[in-house]
Amino acid sequence: MSLRICLAGATGWAGSELARGIAAADDLVLVSAVARRHAGQKLGDVLGEDGLDATIFGSAAEALTQACDVFVEYTHPDSAKANILAALEHGAHVVVGTSGLTDADYAQIDAVARERRLGVLACGNFALTAVLLIKFAEMAAKLIPQWELVDYASAGKPDAPSGTVRELATRMGKVRQPQLEVPLEQTVGLRETRGGTLAGSQVHALRLPGFVIGAEAIFGMPDQTLTIRHNAGSSAKPYVGGALLAIRKVSTLTGLHRGLDAVLEL
Repeated sequence: MSLRICLAGATGWAGSELARGIAAADDLVLVSAVARRHAGQKLGDVLGEDGLDATIFGSAAEALTQACDVFVEYTHPDSAKANILAALEHGAHVVVGTSGLTDADYAQIDAVARERRLGVLACGNFALTAVLLIKFAEMAAKLIPQWELVDYASAGKPDAPSGTVRELATRMGKVRQPQLEVPLEQTVGLRETRGGTLAGSQVHALRLPGFVIGAEAIFGMPDQTLTIRHNAGSSAKPYVGGALLAIRKVSTLTGLHRGLDAVLEL
């Protein structure tokens, strides 16, 4: 029996590529989609893709009137939380690809998901190289007490840091808190140049043309440094395989889980 999927953000850069991946899968069926600009149309007509007969709705609330097993959130930070909570209220498991949600948002989502005994898998990045960056950085943090993070993204990306770096900082912060030889309040000059503090890590967000999305963890010890970096290109294809895996595995979870490795054997 095929899993029924509702995809919010189905005509966007990442969502449209995922929709094509769902169409090509034998065990998944896209039953509804969300994209306000194309509401009322068939997704296949908008994307030029045969096999996508799902109707596009203007809101998640409307799309969720079509029963689904998994709701995929790929919209914007200002609507993501409401969409996720609506999906949980409708009894759907949720896969989150939208960045910009806060720890407080996730705490509320986790509480609702556990109450409903549903799974939510929030992935700052579905690409395998990004997943490995986070795992390797966690390993390094156990041995190296000092690090800082760099967040790379396109000039037009509104949220900072990215979901990838939020997840990276959160996960590393659970390993340990990095040491600062000079406390931030003792910075001489512009305190802002030391970046923002997220889960204990100093994060420096770059927003420039030429970048798509990337993340870098830089570790330092006396007379040596270690740099672990993930870079993404202009195509959304690297994210499809991980997103499909998340869709297939999210029903095995209860409550909120952060990171694709929650359903990987790493």
